[in-house]
Amino acid sequence: MKSTFEQLLQARARRGAGYLTLLDPDRLAMEELERRASICAEAGADGILVGTSLMLSTARNAELFERLRALVQIPVISFPGDAGQVVRTADAILYLCMVSGRNPELLIGQQVRAAPLLKEYGMEVISTAYMLVESGTLTSTEFMSSTRPIPRDKDDIAMAHALAAQYLGMRLVYLETGSGARDSVPTPMVRAVSRYVDLPVIVGGGIRDPQTARDKVEGGAAFVVTGTAVENDPGRLRELSAAVHIAEA
Repeated sequence: MKSTFEQLLQARARRGAGYLTLLDPDRLAMEELERRASICAEAGADGILVGTSLMLSTARNAELFERLRALVQIPVISFPGDAGQVVRTADAILYLCMVSGRNPELLIGQQVRAAPLLKEYGMEVISTAYMLVESGTLTSTEFMSSTRPIPRDKDDIAMAHALAAQYLGMRLVYLETGSGARDSVPTPMVRAVSRYVDLPVIVGGGIRDPQTARDKVEGGAAFVVTGTAVENDPGRLRELSAAVHIAEA
């Protein structure tokens, strides 16, 4: 049986790039989250991320993974804000290390807390370098992480951080402007990082329309994530999916 990571890489190879959607368990009722997950799968998403900067109910979070995995045939992946969001019911977890910041809790503290639970659960762990990029506004991610984002015009800083993550043995680089960001990660930065490292690059935050999604893929993004679009405009998900899947255009 293929791992979740292998499934994602195969989707990228087959479709030109992978499309992931993000559901925030704090924002919608359980039934609405299930409905949105079904819409995501039907629109052609290659996986669903579930996570939030806060967490209002750990029990509800674990139940949500169970219900979504029974509902859709694509991977349902944990995208945790901290160790308290680790559950045994996800297909896999993005084991995030916020390499763009200098907050020790997000560089190693939360990872140490989560590690014994992940071992106990037998969870598939996908080590991911999480890099927050300046978004044009104060996002929940920036506020909750107590870190400064990488300046939007400093491609070299982003490149060096991504390369350090590669040398540390991480498997993915996630460039993010944060939930509700005004602006997305600049395409020139996506291109610079994608060319500089050998790791697949995920890009999320501020991507609300098909052209922006396509721009990130043409810039080298291996995966594109949309979250706000799932909440505010689910009718556009099929267009977003088609824009990302350039091999099927």
